[in-house]
Amino acid sequence: AADLPWSEYALGDSISVNGVCLTAVRLLDGGFDTDVSVETLDVTTLKQLAVGDTVNLEPALRVGDALGGHLVSGHVDGIGKVTARGDDARSIRMRFEVPDELSRYIAKKGSICVDGVSLTINEVSGNTFGLNIIPHTAEMTTMGGYEVGTAVNIEDDLLARYIERMLGGEAGALSIDFLREHGYA
Repeated sequence: AADLPWSEYALGDSISVNGVCLTAVRLLDGGFDTDVSVETLDVTTLKQLAVGDTVNLEPALRVGDALGGHLVSGHVDGIGKVTARGDDARSIRMRFEVPDELSRYIAKKGSICVDGVSLTINEVSGNTFGLNIIPHTAEMTTMGGYEVGTAVNIEDDLLARYIERMLGGEAGALSIDFLREHGYA
């Protein structure tokens, strides 16, 4: 991580580590220290990291920056795993399995965040989904080293979670009847 512009970071900045939003509590030459809660260790792959492991790092998005993907909060929903990997021309095809409770947010051509990398879903079946990893992504992230069985942090699409909440049965929630009443369905 010596090639990152560490002089631009400040104490208290959010930095994504394998898709997990962490706060820099001490800045070092070429790195930072952070506190990690037990909750975060329980729902992410951070507890599996060893000294010297390669990780995906990304600073928080600033207002006015180009998005270049989808909205990612760094609030990991759960852990998935690689179930298949194969070459496809210059790309790598991968399949991932996620816990059942996360699968309802996954849609073909929708967005998903795997270890902090914003990606487009190519296919979905039950609680598995497929991705096409282009050479640039494989080279610039940890994804090029994924093997069958690799555990990954999964953040479902933020908008899908909010839409589900709005369509829920709570008082004042968005419903199909509300949409019909107002000419949308």
